[in-house]
Amino acid sequence: MPDSSAPLNSTSALAGLRVLDLSTVLAGPNCARYLADFGADVIKIERPDGGDSLRNMGWRDPVDGEGLWWRLVNRNKRTIALNLKDDTDRDLFLRLIDDADVLVENFRPGVLEKLGFAPEVLHARNPKLIITRVSGFGQDGPYANRPGFASIAEAMSGLASITGVPGGDPMLPPFALTDEVTGLVAAFATMVALWSEQGQVVDVSLLESLFQILGPLMTVWLTRGELQPRMGSLLPYTVPRGVYRCSDGLFVGISTSSDSIAARVVHLLGFDGDDRFTTFAGRIANREIIEAAMESWFAQRTQSEALAIFQEIEAAAGPILSMEDIEKDPHYIAREAVITVEGTPMQGLIARLSATPGAVKWRGRATDADGDAIRKSGWNQ
Repeated sequence: MPDSSAPLNSTSALAGLRVLDLSTVLAGPNCARYLADFGADVIKIERPDGGDSLRNMGWRDPVDGEGLWWRLVNRNKRTIALNLKDDTDRDLFLRLIDDADVLVENFRPGVLEKLGFAPEVLHARNPKLIITRVSGFGQDGPYANRPGFASIAEAMSGLASITGVPGGDPMLPPFALTDEVTGLVAAFATMVALWSEQGQVVDVSLLESLFQILGPLMTVWLTRGELQPRMGSLLPYTVPRGVYRCSDGLFVGISTSSDSIAARVVHLLGFDGDDRFTTFAGRIANREIIEAAMESWFAQRTQSEALAIFQEIEAAAGPILSMEDIEKDPHYIAREAVITVEGTPMQGLIARLSATPGAVKWRGRATDADGDAIRKSGWNQ
């Protein structure tokens, strides 16, 4: 895999953008990471007594024991340890605020104010500052002061209620879905606020970020009185769609979210000319017949045979891949989706810009790695 350790340069889209990352763990730091990946100068501020708890969460490098998640989420960031209750450190923080474009924080609502850094205080010093506030439930509302984590948002957003097998219990996703989504939402909202050229507060919540990606489910409930049931890998609005076991024990995922593709799959199943399967509504009404036929069709073919046939008829299908499979997959390799940064493998950039590309210069650094330089020169490098 390629080693992506080339320095950021002035052609990066966000070169010159100054971001203070006061957030911890995932959603807020992910927001700052996406900005850093495209050239922003991000200073990560941590507590002196142990730093960001993400350093000690999850998997560790078997060689030196450092947190692997930390290295990914906090790549391209300079680090400094500040005690925001200490007068000297508070003064440095405010001097950094004076020349910053963005502050990202994810304290529980009210904590920033208790520290003496309410938005109005910061805007009095820097009127153009964008203050991106990431929290579990938002800055106001009945739940604002509740502890908020990704799993709670997944439970309360409607996601868990539709996730699981028919007749089974609601399920939470097996990875930090909400934190990843909210990081992207916060980065997007921050860039919208920057485009406005007005200092303002960006209020992003874990709950509403996840609720937004559930599509029209609330509209369906309020207009039709229908709740989406738990359906495993199936969907209520398109058939066939799901994961199917092949004769060699491997799996294929397929989708037929257009009539033209569905017609090709129906042809494979031997249902040509059957009016029951020519429309979305017809296929949904006859879901059990199609699903039984799909299971039988795949059970008679190996994964490679099934994929070859789907490719030949230009129908959408893909193998179920693990991280082990992805490491060797030629498309991932060609796209440099996995890179090595200072010896640590991780995902590459989330998007490619043709004229102002991003870059990954370094992995997440040690606590206060840049502290001396920042204390001496501030933003200047």
